[in-house]
Amino acid sequence: MSAPGTTHLPSQGRELGTAAPFFPRLHELAADTAQDGRIGVVTALPDGERNTFRLASPVGGDQEWSAPADGTTLRPVPAKPTCATLAEPLGAVYDARAGQGSVRVLIHFEDGTQDEAVLILTPADMERLYAQTGRMLGDRDQHWTKT
Repeated sequence: MSAPGTTHLPSQGRELGTAAPFFPRLHELAADTAQDGRIGVVTALPDGERNTFRLASPVGGDQEWSAPADGTTLRPVPAKPTCATLAEPLGAVYDARAGQGSVRVLIHFEDGTQDEAVLILTPADMERLYAQTGRMLGDRDQHWTKT
């Protein structure tokens, strides 16, 4: 996926950068790169009277600041990952040349979205995972025999 135009070319007369401007909606979270990545809630949008976004600290709202209306300093705040599960089909593969294995996983996020990723395992990681899953299966078996 490529951004529209190449923003790093001097002929375009823009600052160095590769990210497209982000235009958040009212009450949405945004990170402001001009404020060292500080996260704020958008409290006002640029309009006829105001040529900036207004943001406020999401906790307490006691700190407010402005960001340019062109959105160049604003970035979306990604949802936090909550867990990872094995993807279907599993697709576990050992690459002898690289000396590592890989397993497809789904990363689940707070907002309900998910994304596929690959878990890379060194031989030592595979041994640790094997030992840990063996212990978990043993705990499960003990639980079922007690009930």
